Amino acid sequence: MDWLSFAAKGLTGSPFWTVVVYFALVTQLTIFSVTLYLHRSQSHRGVDFHPLIAHMFRFWAWLTTAMVTKEWVAIHRKHHAKCETEEDPHSPQTHGIGKVLFHGVVLYQQACKDRALIEQYGTGTPNDWIERNVYAPLPALGPTLMALINIALFGAIGLAIWAVQMLWIPVLAAGVVNGLGHWWGYRNFETSDTSTNLTPWAFFIGGEELHNNHHAYPSSSKFALRRYEFDIGWVAIRVLSFFKLATVLRVAPALSERPNVSIPDMDTVRALLTHRFKVMGDYFHGVIMPTLKAEAERAEGQMERMRGKFRRALANDGRWLDEASRERMRTWVRERPALARVMEYRRSLAATLERSGRNGEALAESLRAWCDEAEKSGIAALEAFSRRIRGYQLVGA
Repeated sequence: MDWLSFAAKGLTGSPFWTVVVYFALVTQLTIFSVTLYLHRSQSHRGVDFHPLIAHMFRFWAWLTTAMVTKEWVAIHRKHHAKCETEEDPHSPQTHGIGKVLFHGVVLYQQACKDRALIEQYGTGTPNDWIERNVYAPLPALGPTLMALINIALFGAIGLAIWAVQMLWIPVLAAGVVNGLGHWWGYRNFETSDTSTNLTPWAFFIGGEELHNNHHAYPSSSKFALRRYEFDIGWVAIRVLSFFKLATVLRVAPALSERPNVSIPDMDTVRALLTHRFKVMGDYFHGVIMPTLKAEAERAEGQMERMRGKFRRALANDGRWLDEASRERMRTWVRERPALARVMEYRRSLAATLERSGRNGEALAESLRAWCDEAEKSGIAALEAFSRRIRGYQLVGA
């Protein structure tokens, strides 16, 4: 084979469709290395992999991304610990959506330089001989080898494949998930951050599209938490589990309702604390929105200006609005007594559920008092919500 032929098609001389299949396989394997190994296994301990599979993921992440396991894990754990604050390594709320979306890799590299951060949050990650002598000290060697492999296989087109590979995680993970995943989409759970689900059918970036679900239950190895949602990463975990190559350690427990429970008990308290983000989301959709609709009907449709971000902000009492917008929203609410009452009940319930350090019986007593008052409010949606949550209990683990 002459050099010109090698430059054109490499050693394989593969047709175009083979190149496309190869590209799809290597990029998907990179995504799985990040979401399954770095994220669900190493960062949150939701799943354990057979040592051979774990090392395959670790090797592939090094080969195709130059990321060091300890650094990635530490930065991600700090993101959860300090989410949406000045200390969050990549929050659009503090850095701006443009910065995170288009320069997320720069924020990642800056965080890697903070060795105190890496040591504090990167505990429990691999520290064997190959990590200390190859992966950690020589991160650039991996992508260099990947470039040589691609060129050898496909010639000049292999270099183009490598260039896109190198952009795959910086664009889709550092940009799209960390950026748009805290900016745009839908929310199942009223978490204490701005995380969103980008799409209910999560297959393009390994299931990471279900970002709000993940922030609600970080240690769950399964991200799809609604019947209509699909998480391809979970499918991969189940396949590996079938072949005894993965062990699922944690999934989000389900929530069920016990009929005819008149007094909230400790089962109720445990269920509400575990699912507090779901409970607050249900309160928005089941109490606030019906009340808002009733107000609109009484006003004969004269409530158009409450659409958009102000209506959505009712779910969290305007937490993510600027001060002026928050005050405008609260003034608008105060002018509507029924809506103002359900918003006050929302604040009271949120405060009760956030007292997780209190004695369980004290929490149960506070919850009973809240339910008793809610059911005397005269607001039908609020009364129905209170009666329903009395019987909540956890199912599974």
